[in-house]
Amino acid sequence: MKVLQFPLTRVVIGFVLGILFAYYSKLGIRVGFEMILICFSLFSISYFLQKNSLKKGIFFGLATFLLFFSIGSITLITHNESNQEKHYSHHLAYFETENLLEVTIQEKIKSTTKNDRYIATVSTINDSIVTGKILLNCPKEIANKKFETGAQLLIKERLIQNKLPFNPNQFDYGKYLENKQIYGQLYLNTRNHFESPIIHRDLNYYTAKLRSTIIHNLEQADFSSKELNVAVALILGQKQDLSSDVMQDYQYAGAIHILSVSGLHIGFILLFLNFILKPIPNTRKGALLKLTLTISLLALFALIAGLAPSVVRAVTMFSFIAIGYYLRRSTYIYHTIIVSLFLILLFQPYFLFDVGFQLSYIALFFILWLQPLIISLWNPENRILKSAWEILSVSVAAQIGTLPLSLYYFHQFPSLFFITNLIVIPCLSIIMFYGIGVMILAAFQITPAFIIKPFEWSIYGLNQFINWIASFKSFVLQDIPFNLYLLLTTYLCIITITLWFKKPKFNRLVWVLIAIVSLQLTHIKTQWQIQNEKEWIIFNQNYNSLLTQRSGKQIIAYTPDSTASRSTIQAYVVGNFSALKTTTKINNLNYFNGNKILVLDSTGVYLTIIHPDILVLTQSPKINLDRILKTTQPKIVVADATNYKTLQKAWKQSCKKQKIPFHATAEKGYFILN
Repeated sequence: MKVLQFPLTRVVIGFVLGILFAYYSKLGIRVGFEMILICFSLFSISYFLQKNSLKKGIFFGLATFLLFFSIGSITLITHNESNQEKHYSHHLAYFETENLLEVTIQEKIKSTTKNDRYIATVSTINDSIVTGKILLNCPKEIANKKFETGAQLLIKERLIQNKLPFNPNQFDYGKYLENKQIYGQLYLNTRNHFESPIIHRDLNYYTAKLRSTIIHNLEQADFSSKELNVAVALILGQKQDLSSDVMQDYQYAGAIHILSVSGLHIGFILLFLNFILKPIPNTRKGALLKLTLTISLLALFALIAGLAPSVVRAVTMFSFIAIGYYLRRSTYIYHTIIVSLFLILLFQPYFLFDVGFQLSYIALFFILWLQPLIISLWNPENRILKSAWEILSVSVAAQIGTLPLSLYYFHQFPSLFFITNLIVIPCLSIIMFYGIGVMILAAFQITPAFIIKPFEWSIYGLNQFINWIASFKSFVLQDIPFNLYLLLTTYLCIITITLWFKKPKFNRLVWVLIAIVSLQLTHIKTQWQIQNEKEWIIFNQNYNSLLTQRSGKQIIAYTPDSTASRSTIQAYVVGNFSALKTTTKINNLNYFNGNKILVLDSTGVYLTIIHPDILVLTQSPKINLDRILKTTQPKIVVADATNYKTLQKAWKQSCKKQKIPFHATAEKGYFILN
């Protein structure tokens, strides 16, 4: 691969590996700076030893790699806001008692069924200056209260720490928030907050105000709310108001990528800017003016779109392309991608752990690398067929590249993606051009119906087509088990097979065979490991108890209501490459791996002669736990989330008196026995 011969490629690989090392090793600031000092010393020594040599040796190359490895590590450490001395996460007292917090709203994010949610910065807690971001949850029943960006609130409440997943194989939302530098949450009610009349006006405030003005003016022009939310996602990259039904339709149709402003959208915007700036003469000053306006307008668009990772990546890359055109130099696109990746991660290293960012770069790389090979397989003479084949080849290349990552994160594959993209991508270019014009006019309160309505109808038509494709749910392959080892070996297969097709050689064929054998061995190892595992789990559910016993790939679920537990257990089934064998009622007495498990439900009935190893409490049984503990003497007591919180507190104290461990799933998450 020629791209690997580009010196900056090796440097960026070292930089990325350094970010990953610091992230997973939890590297401290002191160790990070010591490491970069040592690596810089090695680099300096190697440079002076070989500065007179025309060809640098392996020692210089290794020293350079280590230097950028350490730079990657220290970049992540310095961007970790929890390392700041005044960060609120260092004070555990803030998470234990009520405090008076002064916060400023930064942005509104996607709401849940119960809460509107905002990202806010904390400036003071109990009059002490602190730093850090929090997630602010505002119940929708609070008079439909909406906070604008820059709003300042005084809140008297206890901070809540991010928690680990409460059930096995569940999405780790706490880790997701930490990657966004959010380490705590607040919940508002009607009495615990006061909104200051003073608005904090910064760049975020003015860009949010511009977005709000555009949306408000379109609403006043009777733009349908459903279509407006899709239009705002397509043009401005704001998805927080999209309904779950619309998101699901686009996901099932294989078109979810068009709702995240990325390279495709920025490419259309660059073409639009080139069109409107065409009257400027191509003199030296004119070309410089075009370049300045193009980069400035792209940067402004990134700000308006909320600096989403995909937007930042695309704007950075296309800015380099614009500079290349200005310098009259052929821009080697791989170099542009690598430079944009390096610059973005240098300023926002946590973008590396954003799923959208990963998918965006992988898709772009495979379009550039694999699409020429796919398109060379057929060369139709008909112009319409040729255009359709070009669009399809781009879509197939992107899907091949992102398929392993999509299976790893989402465990599903929309098999009708090629039909969707054949229709959507050509239409999207027209919608984008027209939509940008509509948004600009709306910003100046120019919203005549003969201009607005065609845009609304085009979005309506797009939604209807997507909904029709998504209705063929049998073509959406769901619940596909996939782990990290399969992810890596699958990519190894894709890369080696592509290299062999590009230039068939015996040594490349050997690598293809090695990759295929590696994938097979990984699958066999995974199946063998799963087959030899046994575990017994008490899940965390508020209204319905759920216990499971897994032996190899077979799972038995014990629950009074299988319908209510289906979504909870499905992630566990998929994550463990297993199948749900049967669902039955909960037994009061269970045996697992030599452990006797007694389950007490709302009846509170049990045999006093039983001496269980594990006592499980569900459905708030009316019992005297002190007496039961004395007669049964269990090794541990487990209470699931179906019990009243007041009872759980009392039971915790009873266990503490008799020095018996107590595990409440509502507090500590699921309980596992293996």
